[in-house]
Amino acid sequence: MSSNTPPSADAGPWTALPLFPLGTVLFAGGLLPLKVFEARYLDLVSHCLRTREPFAVVRIRQGSELRGAGQGKTLLDTVGVLAHLQEVDAEQPGILRVRCTGGLRVHLGTTHQRDDGLWLAAATAGAPDAAVPVPLELQPSAQALGRAIESLAGQGHHPFLQPHQLDDAGWVANRWCEILPISSAAKQRLMALDEPVLRLQLVQDYLQGKGLL
Repeated sequence: MSSNTPPSADAGPWTALPLFPLGTVLFAGGLLPLKVFEARYLDLVSHCLRTREPFAVVRIRQGSELRGAGQGKTLLDTVGVLAHLQEVDAEQPGILRVRCTGGLRVHLGTTHQRDDGLWLAAATAGAPDAAVPVPLELQPSAQALGRAIESLAGQGHHPFLQPHQLDDAGWVANRWCEILPISSAAKQRLMALDEPVLRLQLVQDYLQGKGLL
């Protein structure tokens, strides 16, 4: 099963946006594979397939979203990213392999859990990144990403949606953020930045500091 619904530019606001808390961060324009087996998320995927509505991926800042996990209070970050279903395959009864694409950032308000454990939040959509060309001084990051994409392709890995937008500052920054070995907290801070050129500048500073440029 697949859904070709593009990320909506005028989504929300929501009074009860379904959330998928994770220990990782989804970026706009990114790909996210999920293995879904809990009943609440199987129901969520079925609902989203029927309605073509998104859910939001949000990072777990503290604790666990699993009930009875004994890890104290669960805290979620207040900025997430809409996830739009792209492909859904039934691996076996009760297990779905899901591929999502990242859409708009969303700012979360009050959150609560339903009786079945699904998290919901009041939410508003943020503005998409402006389409900004990569400045001359940040071209080394774009060029290095192009080389990384070629190297990954040579190994049979294609982690990014096409077309590749190596001339767009936000796209280059987001793709680097997805593959850099930095903490999920650092990725969250980068994702939440409204200014794509600043995001790319911080990425290039990191790459230069690690001797990768």
